Amino acid sequence: MLKIKNISTFYGKIQALRNVSIHIQAGEVVSLIGANGAGKTTLLNTISGLLTPASGEISFDDQSLKGLAPDQIVKLGISQVPEGRQIFFHHTVLENLELGAYLRMQRKNRDEIDQDLARIYRLFPVLAERKKQLAGTLSGGEQQMLAIGRALMAKPKLLLLDEPSMGLAPKLVREIFETIFRLRKEGTTILLVEQNAGAALAISDRAYVLETGRLVLSGDARELMNDPEVRRAYLGKDYGEVWD
Repeated sequence: MLKIKNISTFYGKIQALRNVSIHIQAGEVVSLIGANGAGKTTLLNTISGLLTPASGEISFDDQSLKGLAPDQIVKLGISQVPEGRQIFFHHTVLENLELGAYLRMQRKNRDEIDQDLARIYRLFPVLAERKKQLAGTLSGGEQQMLAIGRALMAKPKLLLLDEPSMGLAPKLVREIFETIFRLRKEGTTILLVEQNAGAALAISDRAYVLETGRLVLSGDARELMNDPEVRRAYLGKDYGEVWD
């Protein structure tokens, strides 16, 4: 589904990604793990068209993403839930969700969009309860649910999740990961960036490890979870805190 070959991305003269190659097959959940500054968010933003790679190739369903604007990439079927949520605080929950479907927001699609809204409300019942509430008044966990729901309203083939558990209490972290697990069971393909490496590996099929912009390790998620170096560098206590 997604093929990335030898991608290098810069911020000015600073190289953030160095010849990174990854692939994702339909129906997989794949995690990117690594320390802060490793290049994980940069890779997601490069896939989404928010950053332009200096070299390398990205293709999605055998179509090159080179030169495409972010909205064109969304139209092809890739949606990103950004780090920090970036919801529209002064719009209602419903308006935020409808903005996720803006490329499909035509009268002939209204029934389909209403069906998608119903799906989001089933996934996150609290959003149905607060659909007329301003998004800026939601709790952190509710805002994260809204950010995920907004991305799903674009009906993506591939969902990019950037640090979905950031800043949330353990109970809410569990709820977010249970939602990701449910999306996986429904067949959603997901590329997950998550500082909580243990929780990410526990729900992933495969994973890649980035260090200072370079891909240093990849493999089956369970195997990486048991790798002594991965455990020492990235797992720590977080696995038990979320899943025990």
